Amino acid sequence: MQHKKSRLAIAGALTLVSGLTTLAAADGFGPVAQKSGASAVEVADWLNALFGRKQPKKINVQLGPRPYFLVDAMEASPLKKQLQACSEQQPETTDFSIGHRGAALQFPEHTKESYLAAARMGAGILECDVTFTKDRQLVCRHSQCDLHTTTNILAIPELAAKCTQPFSPADAATGKAASASCCTSDITLAEFKTLCGKMDASDPKATTLAQYLGGTPSFRTDLYATCGTVLSHKESIALIDGLGLKFTPELKEPSVTMPFQGDYTQEQYAQQLVDEYKAALIAPRRVFPQSFRLDDVLYWIGKEPAFGKQGVYLDARVDTLEGYDAAVAGMAELADKGVRIVAPPTWALVTLDAQGRIVPSDYAKAARQQGFDIISWTLERSGTLIDGGGYYYQYVTPVINDDGDALKVLDVLALQVGIRGIFSDWPATVTYYANCMGL
Repeated sequence: MQHKKSRLAIAGALTLVSGLTTLAAADGFGPVAQKSGASAVEVADWLNALFGRKQPKKINVQLGPRPYFLVDAMEASPLKKQLQACSEQQPETTDFSIGHRGAALQFPEHTKESYLAAARMGAGILECDVTFTKDRQLVCRHSQCDLHTTTNILAIPELAAKCTQPFSPADAATGKAASASCCTSDITLAEFKTLCGKMDASDPKATTLAQYLGGTPSFRTDLYATCGTVLSHKESIALIDGLGLKFTPELKEPSVTMPFQGDYTQEQYAQQLVDEYKAALIAPRRVFPQSFRLDDVLYWIGKEPAFGKQGVYLDARVDTLEGYDAAVAGMAELADKGVRIVAPPTWALVTLDAQGRIVPSDYAKAARQQGFDIISWTLERSGTLIDGGGYYYQYVTPVINDDGDALKVLDVLALQVGIRGIFSDWPATVTYYANCMGL
């Protein structure tokens, strides 16, 4: 142990004298690790200590009334009793609870306020969906072209004029819906930072701009949407790091033709995402980069293995019957490519047996058989569940009839499917369950 400490001290001296800090950040801490004989993780931790990175204060997790409301709404069952017995425990942050765009049920997604709310609710991992601006800077947005529904860009004339498609009102006579399209690639980072985040919504029947900027679904709220603070990817890294939490950035599919501006390639885009964590001296073990594009995940596995080994393949193939069957049949091939974590939507992991009980699906069984870790999405995104729950519950709709049923599905996902975590628009619900179950 003493020899290892000495090697680390030598590595520190080499870093300071020769400027290897920059090299370490650029190459995943590998070159410094080779010089010291220490692991890349040890070097990352040492550099953090060297430059005085403050240890974050422990978050006082607060769950609010919603988890209790959902437990009370459950039908009588052993699970309900078990969850009720946990009502007075002091919750703690858990990696099982992943903040989907922060806490998007009630806060404008991908804003500072949304992330802070998710952290307060015990989410151990926070998501920044990553896309790029006109000047090729990375920002947190769910889609490259959603600024017209997630921000106030249309209310700023000089920026609205730069939108791919300006606001066009509805026309009841022709049946034309109101529309607009504003992309991060239409504006620079500096311009992006002048925007206010709002709840993701629009009114297709709108005949005025004010009407179009409304439309928030009834199960959400505009109470916290006065002016959400939009963030660059770098700012999200600093915020989440300061909270002592983990990161799951999703590289979003570009809405523009790639290469962007003729020479900005998909590979450069994928590399830029990782480079920003390395520049911030974030240990790779804290980062779970994700993409719906398998090629992105394979790029990270091949070019940035320290990050790629935690790459998450968001599996949307299941959205068609043919794709679902192909995904189940192709699990071994996917594993052979080096993918370790798959993330399908929740409905793809559960089904009903002959007795009408919620059980693991064929996809779930195949993924576990191949040794995959599984993450799923998204809880608390469906509104009320009295009508079966919609998209996220489509394979178990016959047994979904009240809001408490979300916890029944979550219990099967956790204990029978064996997921390692789940995205939620209101992380408090998952945090409550995870703490009660010791996850």
